[in-house]
Amino acid sequence: MAVLPVRIYPDPALRAPAEEVTEFDDAFRVFLRDMWDTMEAKDGVGLAAPQVGVSRRVIVVVLKGERHVLVNPRILEVEGEQVGEEGCLSFPEIFEKVTRPLRVVVEARDENGDLRTITGEEFAARALSHEIDHINGKLLIDHVSPMKRHLIKRRLQKRKE
Repeated sequence: MAVLPVRIYPDPALRAPAEEVTEFDDAFRVFLRDMWDTMEAKDGVGLAAPQVGVSRRVIVVVLKGERHVLVNPRILEVEGEQVGEEGCLSFPEIFEKVTRPLRVVVEARDENGDLRTITGEEFAARALSHEIDHINGKLLIDHVSPMKRHLIKRRLQKRKE
């Protein structure tokens, strides 16, 4: 279908909490295909609608080789803690250590609007938490120290110039 432009920090679309999805029509399915195409073209493992400038509570993510569409997701349970390196398509070439839950249980609708529950552990918990943060307007740099945040902002600004 189409590869959509990925919004790069500090684009304001990344900070706005996304709106609930209420229609699961053909236009929505085309948008989902475009999200998959975009994520794959950018070599990502997950993508949230705000990252392509669309204020919808939608994420696509590949976990253990399986594609998942999560619409209006919400985390029901968190357990444990892990620290690991994360990257983000909206922060090109930036990788930082971030603390995330070790296990999450997420409730969401699929591309047809059917309610389902997915449990993620270790990397899957990290990916789900990261993408759900995006639809809530929370970003990778919100999980690092103020000094690291300042350095990341400077690196992105230099790259832009």
